Amino acid sequence: MEIRHLLEKIVERSAPGRFPSYNEAQVIKALELTSKSRIGRASLCISLGIGEGVMRTLVKHLLDERLIEVSPKGISISKNGQQFLDEIHSIIKTVEAPNTTDTVGTHNYAVLVKHAFNKIRLGVEQRDAALFVGSMGATTIVYNKGPWIPGMNRKPEKELSEYIEKNLSPEEGDVVIIGTGDTILSAEIGALSAAIELI
Repeated sequence: MEIRHLLEKIVERSAPGRFPSYNEAQVIKALELTSKSRIGRASLCISLGIGEGVMRTLVKHLLDERLIEVSPKGISISKNGQQFLDEIHSIIKTVEAPNTTDTVGTHNYAVLVKHAFNKIRLGVEQRDAALFVGSMGATTIVYNKGPWIPGMNRKPEKELSEYIEKNLSPEEGDVVIIGTGDTILSAEIGALSAAIELI
């Protein structure tokens, strides 16, 4: 099952009524957190910025897809979950980013998406995807004969370009989306949400 389809399946409602109050980006972050060490539900709630009821639904959906394991000691990623996360990480890489004139928030988080250049138009769609999940916005940088900010037709600030090259090693045809927010979590979720649109 392809990445985007499985992520969408996990956030679908399992019964008539409201959709779960979490998104695909939070699913990825949940898998990343459970892959580092066993984690309790309360800690996972805080790290994802969701309530206990929403967490129960998320855990149920992750269990249904056999992506996590739950024990009295906490939640950990399963073998299937780790394989799925590795597949995600083969397409995207992430890093916290510095404040520059090309970003608009107190906190910034960059996500590189491999070979996604042909899916970018003006970068407005990525900004809107980030805004939709509560970020302050997003800056898109495409790598096509060097780094460019689409829609503005200019290169990104030198400090930002150098930081991205050092930490994400973009190649020709890649895209970097920098989510911005008033917290690092909102910046990260915004950047990931915008990146998922390109998978």
